Order: sequence, then C-alpha cells, then structure tokens
Amino acid sequence: MSSDDPAVTDPELYQVVFENERVRVLEYQDAPGDRTHPHRHPDSVMFTLTAFRRRISHGGREVEVDLPAGAVRWVGAQEHAGHNIGETPTHSIFVELKEPAPAGAATPDVLGPQSS
Repeated sequence: MSSDDPAVTDPELYQVVFENERVRVLEYQDAPGDRTHPHRHPDSVMFTLTAFRRRISHGGREVEVDLPAGAVRWVGAQEHAGHNIGETPTHSIFVELKEPAPAGAATPDVLGPQSS
C-alpha cells in the first residue's frame, strides 16, 4: 500500500474488507464533521449504504455530493480529500479496480462520483 492509499491515510474510516489480484473492496464509515486526509482512488465503483452529504476537494476545486442510500456511482481515478458536511453518518462500499483502463480510454479530470 502506498502513502496516499485511503486505508493508510485514514485507517479509522477506510477498512479493506476483500482483496484479490483483480479488485480491492473498501468499506468507508464516518460521522458528521469527519474529514479525510488527501488520498488517491483508482477507478472504482461506489455503493452507498446510507444517504450522505459531503464536500470533495482537490487542488483548489470543490464539489458537493448529496446521495441517497442505495446509489451506485462510478468514481474515476482521482486524488481528493473529503468532509462530511451532512447531519448523518456516511457508510459506503468502494470496489477498486486493479487493472488499468483500456488503451485509448479517456481519463477526464473528474472530482467526486459520476453517474456514468
């Protein structure tokens, strides 16, 4: 694991619950007001177990994310820090892909989860 791995930067919030040669699955849980340190995610799929509201930031950019329980979102490879700005705890699952993106695949400068 590298120093910008969320399980290293914030081990009290991110737990590795499964890993093999193709994927790694993280469980994320926080409370209102909690913040993460800057960390990096590879291409991932996020599944929200609870509704939450948070602010994601990196390099002077910010986005607010407000998602219901049961939402599934694509999280393109990115570095960011997060802040629970809502009134409820966050509980979500990240399925991180270990294989590289297909050759020629666009890698837009995204911040936060995307609906597709």
